Amino acid sequence: MAFCCLSLYSCKEKEKNVETPWGTTVPTDGEESEEEAVSLGDRMTLEEIQQGGEMIMLTMSGPDTYYDYHGRGMGVQYLLAEKLAEHLGVTLRVDLCTDTLDMLQRLRNGEADIIVFSVSKEQQKGFIACGMQDEKSGGGWIVSKSSKELAAAVSKWYKPSMYDEAKSQNTKLLSAPKVTRHVYPSMLSAKTGVISNYDALFRKYAPTAGLDWILLAAQCYQESCFDPKAHSWAGACGLMQLMPGTADQMGVSRQQIYEPEANVSGAARYMRLMMAEFSDVGNPQERIKFALAAYNGGARHVRDAMALTKKNGGIDQRWNDVRHYILALQKPEFYRDPVVKNGYMRGSETAGYVDNIMQRWSQYRQAIRTGGRIVSTVKNTTPTTSSQPVSASILDATPHRASKANKWRKEEVKSNK
Repeated sequence: MAFCCLSLYSCKEKEKNVETPWGTTVPTDGEESEEEAVSLGDRMTLEEIQQGGEMIMLTMSGPDTYYDYHGRGMGVQYLLAEKLAEHLGVTLRVDLCTDTLDMLQRLRNGEADIIVFSVSKEQQKGFIACGMQDEKSGGGWIVSKSSKELAAAVSKWYKPSMYDEAKSQNTKLLSAPKVTRHVYPSMLSAKTGVISNYDALFRKYAPTAGLDWILLAAQCYQESCFDPKAHSWAGACGLMQLMPGTADQMGVSRQQIYEPEANVSGAARYMRLMMAEFSDVGNPQERIKFALAAYNGGARHVRDAMALTKKNGGIDQRWNDVRHYILALQKPEFYRDPVVKNGYMRGSETAGYVDNIMQRWSQYRQAIRTGGRIVSTVKNTTPTTSSQPVSASILDATPHRASKANKWRKEEVKSNK
């Protein structure tokens, strides 16, 4: 985002009161009391925020506020704040808080510039309301009492229609095709054991991750349907849908990211990293599921689900137990649990991602082993000899993308989501 050195308001000039869209006014003149000047004197002015090039927002994780979705910040209020930052000519940094009191205290301490969350009318006392305000709940965004210029700038910029526009944008992003790709056959020839045109690459690089090459092929079909030119709206690229940040981490240059060999090699190294991340999961077959979930949804979200599993009496090294809490991270009572450090996630996508790959892996192995025939998994004295080809229902499932770390967090999350 381009740097803007022109401030909208000078801290030395006195401006007239600004009327907000909901009928109140934001004072921009007047003096702070001596006590306020002492406690708030180190706050950054609007000019300083713009010169620094960064606006820090506080919020809590949630589907309407903020969450990381395959490496892209999402949530209606976040999208609004992103537009505000663009308007001010700065980048946006998101710091997640545990609760409203945490947000208010950190804003008082000068640790951030604005709270992007529906703070209640009662809790707004001692702050300045500006930006989005929810008429039904009476809550809305706030800044410090000393940030009158920022409040005035936000109030001049914000229009109530912006919320509906951001809501529509959020819906479109989530409902739009996640990956633009050509859908190639899920298996070229079960009879000859050829899955794709890239089998040689899967065979070459699967040992890097300590995985079966057929699993890597199943993952690739889930990611891109074997299209090396596939790309997602969040920036994921190529056969294995590497995010640029992950590609950098794995030593794959931006010029190479769409090259099949470089892409598969980088993904295999990343899967090796995810397998190592969950080395505490003793069963290798279980560890594969955890690593796949981390590749798609982020290792830290998976760790949150493991913590919830253990807290609620489940076995945190058994995927079926943890999968339940991957899904539960879509509900406030779980993503706001004290043991959860990384908030909300669209867990249904990550759970489905793992399910689809594991089922496709099984089907690929069966097809290759039997030359395309379906063999009963039920023990029987009469073997099944049907020549019916392997079912393609799961092979046509909608693919999902890998993702990168939440670039807006203070602590960089080294995950592919």
